[in-house]
Amino acid sequence: MTSVTSDVYGSLPGGQTVKRFRLQSEFVKVEIISFGCIITCLETKDRHGNSSDIVLGFDDLEGYVDKHPYFGAVIGRVANRIAKGSFTVDGKDYLLPINNGPNSIHGGLKGFDKVLWTPEEVENGVQFSYTSGDGEEGYPGELNIWVTYTLVGNELAVNYKAKTSKTTPVNVTNHSYFNLAGQGSKDIYDHEISIDAEHYLPVDETMIPTGDINPVEGTNFDLRKPINLGSQIAKLQESGFDHNFCMKESQKQQICARVFHKPSGRVLCLRTTQPGIQFYTANFLDGSLKGKGGAVYPKHSAFCLETQAWPDAVNKPQFPNILLHCGEEYNQTTWFQFSVE
Repeated sequence: MTSVTSDVYGSLPGGQTVKRFRLQSEFVKVEIISFGCIITCLETKDRHGNSSDIVLGFDDLEGYVDKHPYFGAVIGRVANRIAKGSFTVDGKDYLLPINNGPNSIHGGLKGFDKVLWTPEEVENGVQFSYTSGDGEEGYPGELNIWVTYTLVGNELAVNYKAKTSKTTPVNVTNHSYFNLAGQGSKDIYDHEISIDAEHYLPVDETMIPTGDINPVEGTNFDLRKPINLGSQIAKLQESGFDHNFCMKESQKQQICARVFHKPSGRVLCLRTTQPGIQFYTANFLDGSLKGKGGAVYPKHSAFCLETQAWPDAVNKPQFPNILLHCGEEYNQTTWFQFSVE
């Protein structure tokens, strides 16, 4: 049985109240706030029964309101990068804010991670809703979106549903930064990971996919069998992983990734209905942010597994389609299962 409780987390500069919801089962405790649908705390037990918070973040609302690398937040209207912040839909060109080199990333200057959502308690969880206006951050159509977090036993499910008044690209994910040793641990080099993907997307110097869909076999991106993250990152010419791995195209849920931290025994398994997963090893963290309990977060001190559509898909017809049409429903789910070995 999951306990669902709530309290006031803080107030935004404009005076709006931000609520915090605590979902707690025998195995997992997760806290989510109505600002950005942000997961601020996620505690799981190690093999000895000791609980630790395994997601990066801040002690108070101010940290999340200030500029930060999307810790724990829901990302949209379109997660990841759109080349040159432009795309064409139904013959009309759209321009988005440029906020990542020459590109647009994670919904723009004020994406879903920076807005106040309306919460409602549901069985075993909480549902957040938001209406993104026609033209918000440059995107066409009024988009109504619902994000539902439910915790049952040792599994956290995150469901995203959306409907639009005009054809618009939609790609929503959660951007939690995990460290199974506990947040504040210095790195993730002692983690083992496997990603069940036979292809990945190579990127250009601005991190936009080139358009090729490359086999992982024979490359450093072959993560189909468990590998040690420290030694694998050392093999890369890049500063770490920040790449989309291609799932089998299916609306059915599929196991996509597994992470094991041998010292603690913690295991994280992901299943998703999404066509891709962006594996990111916190290459841009530099120790300048002060996180929970005064922790600093250096490079490679966490990993993200952002289940989502493929980056820049709106500009690449060979990629799985991300356009949502009026009368259709966007409906995607990811399941995070926590266990010990």
